[in-house]
Amino acid sequence: MTWSTREVAELAGTTVNTVRHYHQTGMLEQPERTSNGYKQYGARHLVRLLQIRRLRDLDVPLAQIESMDFGGETPATALRAVDADLAVSIKRLTRARAEIRAILDGTTATDVPAGFEHLAGRLSSSERALMLVMSQLYDESAMADMKKMVEAEAEDAGVEFDALAPDADDATRQELAEALAPQLAQHIIDYRWLADPKAHSPKGSRVTQETLLEAAVELYSESQLDVLARASVIATELAAESNNPTSGTNDPGDPPVL
Repeated sequence: MTWSTREVAELAGTTVNTVRHYHQTGMLEQPERTSNGYKQYGARHLVRLLQIRRLRDLDVPLAQIESMDFGGETPATALRAVDADLAVSIKRLTRARAEIRAILDGTTATDVPAGFEHLAGRLSSSERALMLVMSQLYDESAMADMKKMVEAEAEDAGVEFDALAPDADDATRQELAEALAPQLAQHIIDYRWLADPKAHSPKGSRVTQETLLEAAVELYSESQLDVLARASVIATELAAESNNPTSGTNDPGDPPVL
């Protein structure tokens, strides 16, 4: 018994266009034709289509199916590759479901990078937003360090900074900068890359610096930006003195990025 293109497609649970595509790619051999030009598909064509569909249902890429030998042996190499990909996908989806459940239960936040959920309550809305931006600019290693920095800080460390008035006077700004500087200096000492983060900036130093600056300008008031700049300078000097305790003339270098 033979079938037309439409009939064999229906039997295989696919479409006429798909059958034609398989012909074009060489995955399905051309059938014989009748004297008036109509195609005649046989059992081997149907079996081949069913084999292809089965593999597609298993998410085997067409490119791999094209190179398979359907002589009766299971295409083990391709299936092992698909199995490995599925294992990765399952792990990712399991993690995503856990995060979604936590969000629905109200025990985590969506406005912080993955892994920072337990720290969301210790960060202001501006800090959470900046962390999200940083997660797109720095690599995983750098973000892991960022998380450690937040964990090392006192839970109320940013209260005064968050409450700083836009029109705060110079003395208030300087006092707050000096209060923030020691912890920042410790971060510079513990995480040397802060002074030169280009190795952790996949998008490049210029893009990273410009993006962080633009984000900071939008997220913080002028007085807060001034305090951050002052604290960075003081912290860099403190870190330099700590690294060179006998030298009182150490060049602090450039302040670290935000």
